[in-house]
Amino acid sequence: MSELKDTQNELDDRQIAIDRVGVKQLKFPIMVKDKGGAEQRTVATVALAVDLPHHYKGTHMSRFVEVLNAHGSCLSVQEMAALPKELLKRLDAQKSHVEFQFPFFRSKPAPVTGRAGMMDYEVIFEVEGEKDGENDFIVTVMVPVATLCPCSKAISDRGAHNQRGLVTFAVRFTEPIWIEDLVSLVETSASCELYSLLKRPDEKEVTERAYDNPVFVEDLVRNVALKAKQDERITWFRVEAENFESIHNHNAYAVIEQDNV
Repeated sequence: MSELKDTQNELDDRQIAIDRVGVKQLKFPIMVKDKGGAEQRTVATVALAVDLPHHYKGTHMSRFVEVLNAHGSCLSVQEMAALPKELLKRLDAQKSHVEFQFPFFRSKPAPVTGRAGMMDYEVIFEVEGEKDGENDFIVTVMVPVATLCPCSKAISDRGAHNQRGLVTFAVRFTEPIWIEDLVSLVETSASCELYSLLKRPDEKEVTERAYDNPVFVEDLVRNVALKAKQDERITWFRVEAENFESIHNHNAYAVIEQDNV
């Protein structure tokens, strides 16, 4: 077979480098361990990218998929963390970026009856690599919570409006941190945590717990930030809370991002 033309390696004269180029929306099976030591198999949505110098016309997209599939039928966390260095070598790049977003499942007992139900949380592993540097690893958890409005409680004769919210909490760290610990840190910062299975005694408990613990969206991000600052393993964090308001035609949100030194 005659040699085919390699268009990607042709020179480009526009003098514009590309920060990231690669593939997105790949689905791939992965394996993560939970805090109890059990292996949880799930499916991640994957993005892989590298930088591209200004003089190259394009990158070789198939090589990203080759690097991913070289690990067999299921990736571990350690293999995910090693991928940036493999991409740097395979694509002769200076910088690389990988992202794995996946649902993480947790069996959670109801607060009074103890009836267990499965809760799912979105988790993102982001790893960046540099040819002559160390990897940068960020873990993000997306945790649904309940919040009750302090203002509504203060001005109302009966009840107070409440809503579900979503907290997106990202951290850099010096030592491994369990996904469950990050989830718990967020859940204990809200008016009340969520459950997948509630009987009537449980519903009474969570309703009254939220009423006794009202928080604005501002309180929520500050509560998370305070707990993050007290964890010496966390070197940087970003917390964003978005409340899906029940009596307004808009959402409320707040963000805090800090180095934790």
